[in-house]
Amino acid sequence: MSCSVARPLEWGTVSSSSAASGIEPIPEAAPTSLCAREPHVPADRLVAEMVPPPRFDSVRFETYIPDPNQPSQTEAVQVLAGFAAGLGGAHALGSGKRGFFGFGKSKAPKTPAGPRGVYLDGGYGVGKTHLLASLWHATPAEPALKAFGTFVELTNLVGALGFQKTVQTLSGHRLLCIDEFELDDPGDTVLVSTLLGKLVDAGVALAATSNTLPGKLGEGRFAAADFLREIQGLSAHFRPLRIDGEDYRHRGLPEAPAPFTDEQVTKAAYATDGASLDDFPHLLDHLARVHPSRYGALTDDLKAVCLTDVQPVPDQSTALRLVVLADRLYDREVPVLASGMPFDQLFSEEMLNGGYRKKYFRAISRLTALARDAKGLVEA
Repeated sequence: MSCSVARPLEWGTVSSSSAASGIEPIPEAAPTSLCAREPHVPADRLVAEMVPPPRFDSVRFETYIPDPNQPSQTEAVQVLAGFAAGLGGAHALGSGKRGFFGFGKSKAPKTPAGPRGVYLDGGYGVGKTHLLASLWHATPAEPALKAFGTFVELTNLVGALGFQKTVQTLSGHRLLCIDEFELDDPGDTVLVSTLLGKLVDAGVALAATSNTLPGKLGEGRFAAADFLREIQGLSAHFRPLRIDGEDYRHRGLPEAPAPFTDEQVTKAAYATDGASLDDFPHLLDHLARVHPSRYGALTDDLKAVCLTDVQPVPDQSTALRLVVLADRLYDREVPVLASGMPFDQLFSEEMLNGGYRKKYFRAISRLTALARDAKGLVEA
């Protein structure tokens, strides 16, 4: 599904670092460099893009294939389909289409009794985002009355619009889906929980997934108790749905391809229309200069991302920025072709055993899937 953007995206040019160390560019055919992009994203684009990402444009409950060994997956589909059907009357009567910031609308009905939200509880790669996007698609309302975004995107929206305008913007919606609700930042958790309380009072239905709290190591999964505790007074509005299973991205698939050579990656970048080419350490430095809310715009119009000299990430701040970029690339189905270290060696043992463990494993899983997608760029 395409989204209309009220204003065109503006670009700024920053450092003109070479795309790949030691490679002389060909001016007439040189691929773009992410390090030469610094997008400026208007606030209205943040609102307009609160829809399922391109990877999940066509997903539906019917396209979710439950693991026959995991009955909780089949049950989740049934419960969510019923939840979507039950939203047909919510916010529909007298709501009409909202203005951009929600002005000029009749007041929303108060929330009916009983749970008005669902929480999808499971490990990474069991299809929670697929199901969350399917719920968005199945809810009988025009796209302008439904919102879908990650926790980070929601906090960025509050930062761009301010708290009150965000409440006004979203309070006329029938459904708000929040993917990867961040439980590792107490301040942001309180902020978003307060926002959700206002939206629940306005009659908005909620659906969410979440990340594991720091210190909850174990398998890094099943965070329902953490989620319900952290959202405090909102817990009564959520019905937890546990989804067991293995990471589907690796279920029955071959091992991730080994990294290619610098020469192979560079040649593929020049041969692929719409590809970018960057030296990995330079790209990590550049990410520190671009706000994570702009990483989606950073990848606009890219058909492939080519990286040379992939190395272990040096520190946690850099690692967390890379996680956001990996999420945006995965959302947009942008293949990633790389040389250097394999993606499962990006993060140190200390990082993989720390409070952000789940994020790093998700990034490895997603980058590995994108590396498989990119393999054909070299073979071609």
